Amino acid sequence: MKSLSLQLLRSSDRKVRSGFLFPLAFCLLSVGFYIPPHFSLPASAQAIDPPQAEGNRLIQQGIQQYETGQLPAAMDSWQQALQIYRALKNRQGEGNALGILGAAYNSLGNYVKAIEYSQQSLAIAREIKDHHNEGFALSDLGTAYLYLGNYAKAIEYSQQSLAIARTIKDRKGEGNALGILGVAYQLLGNYAKVIEYSQQSLTIAREIQDRQSEMKALGNLGGAYFDLSNYAKAIEYFQQSLTIAREIKNRFEEGFALSNLGAAYRSLGNYAKAIEYAQQHLAIAREIKERQSEGAALGNLGHAYLSLGRLCQAIEYYTAEFSHRREIKDRQNEMKSLGNLGVAYRVSEQLRQSH
Repeated sequence: MKSLSLQLLRSSDRKVRSGFLFPLAFCLLSVGFYIPPHFSLPASAQAIDPPQAEGNRLIQQGIQQYETGQLPAAMDSWQQALQIYRALKNRQGEGNALGILGAAYNSLGNYVKAIEYSQQSLAIAREIKDHHNEGFALSDLGTAYLYLGNYAKAIEYSQQSLAIARTIKDRKGEGNALGILGVAYQLLGNYAKVIEYSQQSLTIAREIQDRQSEMKALGNLGGAYFDLSNYAKAIEYFQQSLTIAREIKNRFEEGFALSNLGAAYRSLGNYAKAIEYAQQHLAIAREIKERQSEGAALGNLGHAYLSLGRLCQAIEYYTAEFSHRREIKDRQNEMKSLGNLGVAYRVSEQLRQSH
């Protein structure tokens, strides 16, 4: 029974794996919403010019709102600051506000808007020779193009961002650029490059004690070794990523690492472990109301049970996944889950006929 279900799964297994390793949702990108420290504006400027002081106050207010999970309110503050800086013809302030709005639109998944704002920020940064904002804008452009699937553009902008970060000795910015490059090369299937850039990103994250970036770099390294079929090495990195996610209480990334561990153990034929990790992922996805992740976890449980030849459970989870994908209007994955359900029923029918 097991060999028959495995044979039917094998032809589509590669596509399933990449789905585990790179969920296109805000998180990931293994790169995040990063506000450079130079956006902290000097109090002396506020004392000189009341309108500029109000713009500066709104930038800081937006950062505080973002840090407490109020992104729409934060964007409102930054838009108000942008209007003030434009009225004052303050190019530095305008570039700051545009840059931070570009990053925010990236985090919301509005990549066209992110590019629009980041391009304007980049133009101002180059005009006034502000290398910090130039690097920041280039990084955000790289992120936006990555999510839009334009990997050549993502690499082009990220390489420019990396060069500037190294010139001005911005280690956080350097690590960020390396992270984006690692993800871009993973999607292009160049795993040697993924490992090269992710290792450099990991070294920097540990040097500057940035646990979030360390966790993401470890996840990217695990993904590269997974795609190279070195599952033991992948598990080693995914496990380290999971440990940090739990330490910093990042439930989304904890679920992501659990999903990856489940995929790796399934590839090794350890279906009991695969089910254990997928069940934990499902519980977290439901707890944090992450609907895409919930669908992925249901599908992963279906894959594991099908690989075990436990067809009733496989059909149960594939049916739940299909209903869930339809409910959240995820058309692309709805069709994939329907295909998975078809495979399970076909195996069941073939077994019935063989008896």
